[in-house]
Amino acid sequence: MIDIHCHFLPNIDDGASDMDEAIELAKLAVENNIKHSILTPHINIGRFNNNLAVINEAVQGFKVELEKQGIPLNVYSGAEVRISPDIMPMIEKGNVPFIGKWKGMDALLLEMPHSNIPIGSDKLVKWLIKKNIIPIIAHPERNRDVQKDMSVLKPFIQLGCLFQVTGSSLLGHFGDICVTRSIELLEMGVIQFIASDAHNIKRRPPMLTEAVAVAANVIGEAEANKLVYDNPALLLDIN
Repeated sequence: MIDIHCHFLPNIDDGASDMDEAIELAKLAVENNIKHSILTPHINIGRFNNNLAVINEAVQGFKVELEKQGIPLNVYSGAEVRISPDIMPMIEKGNVPFIGKWKGMDALLLEMPHSNIPIGSDKLVKWLIKKNIIPIIAHPERNRDVQKDMSVLKPFIQLGCLFQVTGSSLLGHFGDICVTRSIELLEMGVIQFIASDAHNIKRRPPMLTEAVAVAANVIGEAEANKLVYDNPALLLDIN
């Protein structure tokens, strides 16, 4: 499987606390049949002030450690970018890592605040699309506005955004409402990816197998597999 959203890199955001934990997360991923992981530390201006250079350096250091320990996990640079006007100049200057390509467009993993969808978010999405950047909206099922009213996603669906649901949401780890919304989004056919959003070993490990099984009960095995195999492979341009 291919995990397009995880926080393995140590000491860079609220993910792995040190290299030992980062390595344990990588081992767990491999044990869970994950062969490729896009490492997506937060870019959240004012809290996690990461950029392309910082993330690339951290990824390279992690690759070296994985090779030393013989862990067969392929890792790639990416970021989970909090929606904000502050990211516009960073994008203009090429300081934000994308997580791949989708139909000729750069793919950006875009995070809304958990509490709401900010006013003007659709305008920023339109700006991104004009820049040939397709947003992948991270874990919409965990957003409180979405939990209250699914129709708030309609403008983003109409604009052509892609969507990623969190595996743990399907398993009930974030509560019943996240299960309900995840299943509804799958049934609507708007989800392109299931990802782990793994942060740590105990509470948020990189586990996808059980989540894919739940998705398969909703949309069928072939369609569920596309969300962790085919579609992520298109992002990374791998077979």
